Amino acid sequence: MPSSDIAPSAAPPVARLIEAFHRLPGIGPKSAQRLTYHLIRMPQDEAEEFAAAILGVKERVVLCDTCANIAEAAECTICGDLQRDSTRICVVEEPLDVVAVERARVYSGKYHVLHGVISPVNGVGPNDLKLRELLERLRDGTVIEVIVATNPNLEGEATAMYIQQLIGPLGVKVTRLARGLPSGSDIEYADDSTLAHALESRAEIPQRQTGTPE
Repeated sequence: MPSSDIAPSAAPPVARLIEAFHRLPGIGPKSAQRLTYHLIRMPQDEAEEFAAAILGVKERVVLCDTCANIAEAAECTICGDLQRDSTRICVVEEPLDVVAVERARVYSGKYHVLHGVISPVNGVGPNDLKLRELLERLRDGTVIEVIVATNPNLEGEATAMYIQQLIGPLGVKVTRLARGLPSGSDIEYADDSTLAHALESRAEIPQRQTGTPE
């Protein structure tokens, strides 16, 4: 953030905190300043609790060994829940998408987080995603359906088609969220009813007469 956006009278520690907030996604210069001055007015014990929460996330959060969702242990709470349907896996781009789908309260299966999408423009290829781990989960034949819940934009559609071609030969049913989601939007920002409708109206991705991708 240019120094001209910070009040000239701001003390160096205050300026540094404003700049730190401004680096967060969706936080503009004015919002960064408001957050900073809110923290300055915050009681000491609350400020320490806030700082401890940030450090705790960095120190204790890991990725689930099975689904790559954010967890506090080697197995996340969803993978460890014996009441969840182990025959279905919902594949999403990011951990926030798991939160969004769970909000709809109509899906009771497991998840798999890719941590991105195929995007040649940004230098992201299939090997940069958690696709190898997804294939490993399908080897024992327990899973009968993979629901591809990538975002309905160019990269999300390309990733969905790649997944269909990749796991189609394994005999696993591959479905895609229905078009209840607006094109070009992010699942993270979809409302609960739209997500519920999209999940309930999901459709199978048709087989393409192409060779299996290398």
